[in-house]
Amino acid sequence: MRVLGIDPGTQVMGYGVVMGEKGELGHVGNGTVTAAGGLPERLKELYDTLMEVIRTYSPEVIAMESPFFAKNVVSTLKLGQVQGIILLAATHSSLSCFAYTPMEVKSALTGYGRATKHQVREMVKRLLGLNGPLSLDASDALAVAICHIHSAELKGRCRQNPALRQVSER
Repeated sequence: MRVLGIDPGTQVMGYGVVMGEKGELGHVGNGTVTAAGGLPERLKELYDTLMEVIRTYSPEVIAMESPFFAKNVVSTLKLGQVQGIILLAATHSSLSCFAYTPMEVKSALTGYGRATKHQVREMVKRLLGLNGPLSLDASDALAVAICHIHSAELKGRCRQNPALRQVSER
């Protein structure tokens, strides 16, 4: 399964593509998109670039980080608009889109829901065998992709085992 992970942001959006097969993870690509101008121009730039990333990497599914609260209502609304363009890009590309909270992602990667961004980045680098610099936005996006792969594998195993089937259907 090839997953495009996205760390949404109104000025910088991270993306990362991970291949997951038979319990193995592989790094396909990652980067950041920096948008300038007013909010409408930034949203258009983020959408256009996201569509190009989808064309370039041909993911099978999109997974994004979804904040469950924010201190600033205006920031939360703007981030919701970014999530809307991600959903629009997924829909235009006939891809399913899944959302995970930061705590879910951190727990899936480090086993601790309150891990720091730096701890998550180091785990991403270890799991994908990456050396060298990796931006926090890109590492968060890769972490979301890894989280989705692990989640999908677990749900698949639960569906195969009748005793665990109810767990996967929740």
